[in-house]
Amino acid sequence: MIARIEFVLTPEAAADAEKVHATACKEAGKGTQSKVRLLRKSLDARGKQPLYRFVAEVADRQDAFQLPENFKANDVSKAEEVHIIGAGPAGLFAALQLIELGRKPILLERGKEVRERRRDLAQLCRSGQVDPDSNYCFGEGGAGTYSDGKLYTRSDKRGDVPRILQAFIAHGAADEIAWEAHPHIGTNKLPGIIEHIREHIRNCGGEIRFNCRVDGLLRDTSRITHLLLGDGHRMPVKQIILATGHSARDIFRMLHRENILIEAKPFALGVRIEHPQSVVDAMRYRKEKRGDFLPPASYNLVEQAKGRGVFSFCMCPGGIIAPAATAPGEIVVNGWSPSKRNGYFANSGFVAAVDMPDFMPWKNEGALQALAFQSHWEQQAYAATGSLAAPAQRMEDFLNQRLSNELPECSYIPGIAPVDLNAVLPEQVHTSMRQALRQIAQKWPLYIHPDAVLVGVESRTSSPVRIPRDKESCRHPQITNLFPCGEGAGYAGGIMSAALDGVRVAHACWKENK
Repeated sequence: MIARIEFVLTPEAAADAEKVHATACKEAGKGTQSKVRLLRKSLDARGKQPLYRFVAEVADRQDAFQLPENFKANDVSKAEEVHIIGAGPAGLFAALQLIELGRKPILLERGKEVRERRRDLAQLCRSGQVDPDSNYCFGEGGAGTYSDGKLYTRSDKRGDVPRILQAFIAHGAADEIAWEAHPHIGTNKLPGIIEHIREHIRNCGGEIRFNCRVDGLLRDTSRITHLLLGDGHRMPVKQIILATGHSARDIFRMLHRENILIEAKPFALGVRIEHPQSVVDAMRYRKEKRGDFLPPASYNLVEQAKGRGVFSFCMCPGGIIAPAATAPGEIVVNGWSPSKRNGYFANSGFVAAVDMPDFMPWKNEGALQALAFQSHWEQQAYAATGSLAAPAQRMEDFLNQRLSNELPECSYIPGIAPVDLNAVLPEQVHTSMRQALRQIAQKWPLYIHPDAVLVGVESRTSSPVRIPRDKESCRHPQITNLFPCGEGAGYAGGIMSAALDGVRVAHACWKENK
């Protein structure tokens, strides 16, 4: 018999595996020889003393637990092919699911393998030159590979979250991601896990082709017959899963050019806010020093200001701000943390929702109007400094609408330059952000810290385009062999939800032609 129990421990006790095991057994009324499976571990820092809350199962035998199954390996080398455009989490997990279902995935990735891609990112930070096919957004593993592998999701109803986590564990992630409330792999570890997934796909007979950009397509009335590749080849196709991510603007433009239905979509725009990690620790734990048994603190902020939502996004304790542009002449910032989250700084996106009325000056762009709006402000940020150095302003100066005479140290390697952020953000965004920060200051005075700095622009929060699909079949309404998928198609927001959508679309694709 399995007992499901909940219990609470101090951070020091929670760091002792034997103490956790013994407490779980005691709460279940069982002896310490019993087996314990942790289901959830979350930090509650609301009281004077931070506490860890656990949910666990306790049983007499290890085999009593129903563990998630990993994706089954089949030899699909001679099976029917399905082409997947994009080797991010949606594309990779679509491939894993297709292999289990007996189909051969052929992944076409415009960028490079993770190790080669890392060299390009280092060069990007040193020289300020952006490779349009190999950067923080494009390449094996997608945008999440070098944006630290946050696995937290609210998408439990979209699919089997434990199974996705188990797949990451099977390919090298730590067991803890199965029960941590906010699981996180780390940019230093995720590339190796992605490599293991790649080798699994290849060992099963699937294919992954790197440096393989899709530039066009050929179609009859309702089906795509060939993909036109960047090297000039025509690739015949039967079924296509389109999983290109939120930054594949050339794909959106290609679909628009071919009169394939796409739609403008709301997203969010703003900045990265960076503090010394010690400031965030003091704010969240209400003590001068964090202590040895507490993790680097994080936060989640949500406000309503001037009629729109303003919120923190992709918080990176102990992390750095990274250059995430995908083309010359634009500045985009993102953030990541190593697995230990032990850096000096903490950063988070801080963004305001933007919607169709905000895109009106670009309405002549039709379905690309939100993309044009997004691109405009990224180019404004670049124009403000003339290089990959990011426009920045101390938080206090931003609130008082004055240019910063000097800026604090910042983790953004290409450097920051003092700029009035009013010039690189839409008025409706910077005024909403300013009001939201004043509201936050009433609850968290320490947040408005002298060394807090705003770095712009954080604009790739989600795709500015949705590619419509049927709810059940996942097919595009016009193109019967096109299956839009993941974050770039507007159906996911992060690694986990993209992976879940990849699994769902692979099922739908298989069902269509089983």
